[in-house]
Amino acid sequence: MINRAFMPDGALAFSRQDTSVLGHWWWTVDRWLLAALILLMGFGALLVMSASPPVAERIGADSFHFIYRQFFFLFAAFITLIAVSLMEPKWIRRCGVLGFLAAIAILIATPFFGTEIKGATRWISLGPVSLQPSEFLKPCFAIMAAWMFEQSRLDPKFPGNVVNIGLLCLVIILLMTQPDLGQTMLITVAWSAQFFVAGLPLALVSLLACAGLSIAIAAYFIHPHVKSRVDRFLDPSSGDNYQIERSMEAFRNGGLYGAGPGEGSVKNVLPDAHSDFIFAVAGEEFGLLFCLAIVVLFVFAVIRGLVRISGEKNLFVVLAVSGLLVQFGLQAIVNMASSLQLIPPKGMTLPFISYGGSSTLALAIGMGAVLALTRKGSGTRL
Repeated sequence: MINRAFMPDGALAFSRQDTSVLGHWWWTVDRWLLAALILLMGFGALLVMSASPPVAERIGADSFHFIYRQFFFLFAAFITLIAVSLMEPKWIRRCGVLGFLAAIAILIATPFFGTEIKGATRWISLGPVSLQPSEFLKPCFAIMAAWMFEQSRLDPKFPGNVVNIGLLCLVIILLMTQPDLGQTMLITVAWSAQFFVAGLPLALVSLLACAGLSIAIAAYFIHPHVKSRVDRFLDPSSGDNYQIERSMEAFRNGGLYGAGPGEGSVKNVLPDAHSDFIFAVAGEEFGLLFCLAIVVLFVFAVIRGLVRISGEKNLFVVLAVSGLLVQFGLQAIVNMASSLQLIPPKGMTLPFISYGGSSTLALAIGMGAVLALTRKGSGTRL
């Protein structure tokens, strides 16, 4: 029988004597990290409600079109987050490997069967649903890479590092055929962080840095849209910077406390106000303090996850959590920095806040894995 007790504030909690699956999960999961992720989802729901109606009206859809869809995505993401966090580490590893193989297969098919949007073929249409395979590749590859690095350390004869480098090259090739430079750099940086934690020789640090720089330079000369974005960032007068200019104007208008919910104007003119530039909507309508609260939540989530593995002895857990948290934190940094004109725009969502089904669900998988792997005693259950 499940034995539950009510907390003083009326919230339902599990007693420490509860031996059920949910009871054990409640007392081993990091509830502070879980609370931070739920808060981010709540902020995302609030901002999508504020930012998306004008965008929907511009495309001839119902005003609540994106709101209904994002609420469904967030509900599905919450269920996914909890379901994945209930898994044992061995199942996280198995599902991560299977998910990686499935994502690779779909990525191979994307250039042939995908839908081209704004010069890039990154989406697969499945009836009324569109899927972005690269979003699901990110968490699965971090888990796959962690497993390979771990096996290489456990068995010096196993070519785990070589296999990992080969897998990274395959991922880079598939992503650049879309092309998707943002996801390529994000995955490469997270993979490099894992390699460093696993004991990367210093000689390879320079080699990886040069390889990354070479990829970025090649993308600049090969892909016109990459060149255009970089040129406009370095010299704003060289092209159209409409979205960035409106984004910066939104932050100036918002000030410290914001213009008030629904009172902003940037969402009326920005095509991606509900997705890539939702941070600008937050700045205009809710102000600097609200934006700082969002930043604090992201910083807290990353640091909290890293603290949870500070004494972990299982290498797979350390490497998987490190890679997943680097992906999560870096994606947030890229989105916010793009909105603030600190880096060229990348077209990357703000985790759990921007509109997007593939992104929201994939992030739930990744952070659900972090919650599962950082549960008390998780490293001993592999």
